[in-house]
Amino acid sequence: MNTNATILIADDDEDDLFLVHAALQDCENTNPTACVSDGLEVLDYLRRASDDQPVGLVLLDLNMPRMNGREVLKIIKSDKELRKTPVVVLTTSKSQHDIDACYDLGANSYIVKPASFEVFNETIATLVKYWIDLAQLPALCLATAVFLGV
Repeated sequence: MNTNATILIADDDEDDLFLVHAALQDCENTNPTACVSDGLEVLDYLRRASDDQPVGLVLLDLNMPRMNGREVLKIIKSDKELRKTPVVVLTTSKSQHDIDACYDLGANSYIVKPASFEVFNETIATLVKYWIDLAQLPALCLATAVFLGV
């Protein structure tokens, strides 16, 4: 279990941040959370994470200022220290181009963001249950997962 791991939320849209926080509260998540608003801040936060306070789940929007989610994903998967980080793409895009591009960049999964708040909450609860409670991950990445959204 990765119960001390931080959930890093990367999104520049305040409404999306609210939905994610609400969903995390609804699933009774007890992990600490942190927020960043662009891709450069995501990478900075991941590189500063410590063994005492690892990042366990990153919620990362695809369309952010300064560096988008695809660029961040590419860097994570090519960085020796971060490449084992599991990446889950959760987005509104059903585009086969986006799906293929994210898998080509090393995403571990791609999920289309549900339209209803109830199903969105269930999806977040399932992601938290899997990545925080169930997954056995490499020590190097300290149970880091990445969630990408549009």
